[in-house]
Amino acid sequence: MATVVLLGTCDTKLDELLFLRSQMLQHDKVEVLMIDVGRNPVSHEAINITPSELISQYGGYTPPSSPSDLPRGELMSFMSSCATKAIQHLFTTGCIHGIVAAGGSGGTSLAASAMRSALPIGFPKLIVSTVASGETGPYVGEADIAMLYSVVDIAGLNHVLREVLSNAAAFIAAAALGYAKRQSLARLQPAETGEKRKTTRIGITMFGVTTPAVDAIRRHLSALDSSYETLVFHATGHGGRAMERLIREGGIDAVIDLTTTEICDLVVPGGVMSAGPERLSAATEAGIPCIVSLGATDMVNFGPKETVPERYSTRKLYVHNPAVTLMRVDADESRKVGEFIAAKLRGSKDPGRVEVWIPGGGVSVMSKSGGVFEDEEADAVLFGAVREGLEGNGVSVVQDDRDINDEGFAKDVAEALVKLIRKS
Repeated sequence: MATVVLLGTCDTKLDELLFLRSQMLQHDKVEVLMIDVGRNPVSHEAINITPSELISQYGGYTPPSSPSDLPRGELMSFMSSCATKAIQHLFTTGCIHGIVAAGGSGGTSLAASAMRSALPIGFPKLIVSTVASGETGPYVGEADIAMLYSVVDIAGLNHVLREVLSNAAAFIAAAALGYAKRQSLARLQPAETGEKRKTTRIGITMFGVTTPAVDAIRRHLSALDSSYETLVFHATGHGGRAMERLIREGGIDAVIDLTTTEICDLVVPGGVMSAGPERLSAATEAGIPCIVSLGATDMVNFGPKETVPERYSTRKLYVHNPAVTLMRVDADESRKVGEFIAAKLRGSKDPGRVEVWIPGGGVSVMSKSGGVFEDEEADAVLFGAVREGLEGNGVSVVQDDRDINDEGFAKDVAEALVKLIRKS
């Protein structure tokens, strides 16, 4: 059996939620647990957890006034917190195998926040939403939330919404059943499943301008040991956050953080691909084997060229594609990037498991000799800030004259990580 949580505001969308529930129940071996996060109480036999039950069990404190009297923003935040705790409890006790929600921008925000906070990557999550065809980054974040555009507003059943909700029911039912089966198999002994060898899961960060290096690393690791499984993260902000999250969830055993470009978008105002100030924190806090390099730290990302802030109009810009414009990082910005990296790595739980590899011949295909972003002064400042910041710390710094995409450099980085893995 698989149990799917159905999350929604029953005071405004009861009919639509009940229809979604009925469609899920048409699938064999699927049960539904309905949680009401609405403002006003609704009585219906299908509701398993009412707002008052949610608040009393998971609220943590009594609101200064009745939840129904709270301003909309405060209410959504409070109910999201309660729902998060409830879902987390249901997950940790093994009671649920999938979650689905349906709503507008407010309901989507509430449900997405709860899903991101309470459930790990790999657990089936789906939101039917009126905002799913727009910018979904703020809702999905670094999580694996699937979003299905409702086409029409979720405001009364009609033939279009019935089709969309029926599809949603089929999607989440199948995903939940698959997840339940995987969990059941995982509980079997290795001998029963035929598993003979533990996989070492290696996270690698990549950008288009460091792809040759990552491809070479993956090939070399695979040739060295078939038990090495590589997980490549596109360093676009969400990718970096996803890797940090998976490390914290125990889903990654070692890291080649080859492409640390997201730090440029953090320290340079206006960059659109920052992974936030916690970037580079998870691996060092966990104490897992970690190689850090400086891939694509020569550039900051903006949207279309016309969106680049006016203050950068005299800087070296490169139109990567119609949606992405790159700007060359200058010497002062390079210093800030290097200082950030060094400061993060100085806090390593086990400095002996961390190495920094500096590709002196260029940090991307664009900044090596003859490239459009070649800037020896900025690179020298970056490299110096990293070396000086880590001097005497115990973190090994390897200065190499090759560029980051040199196949020999990539192979040596892979070999260095393998040594750290075997040593640890």
